[in-house]
Amino acid sequence: VQLQASGGGLVQPGGSLRLSCAASGFIFSNFGMGWFRQAPGKGREYVAAISWSGGSIDYLDPVKGRFTISRDNAKNTVYLQMNNLKPDDTAVYYCAAARHGLGDLMTNKADYWGQGTLVTVSS
Repeated sequence: VQLQASGGGLVQPGGSLRLSCAASGFIFSNFGMGWFRQAPGKGREYVAAISWSGGSIDYLDPVKGRFTISRDNAKNTVYLQMNNLKPDDTAVYYCAAARHGLGDLMTNKADYWGQGTLVTVSS
């Protein structure tokens, strides 16, 4: 199983980034997918989740209206579009897959975890 996240980088406040997470080694369309982040010196934090079909989506309150999670089951890929980025969004971002979908992801549980991609928001 592999979850390969990419798209992180350095961006100024107010800027945008799009993270991607390419999955392999499991039946992607059977799993809910989520994004998490870990800021320096802090614990892992749930950010967003999407059901296997894309029909159910959830966000952490501070990112609502700024972040958009989506998925392409044909490409085995989940995305996180991040707009109007703030310094508090600085963190390593991880993707994860959960058989039981949003219920697990929203409680910081997953069956598979990917490696992270660093997002730094700074002027």
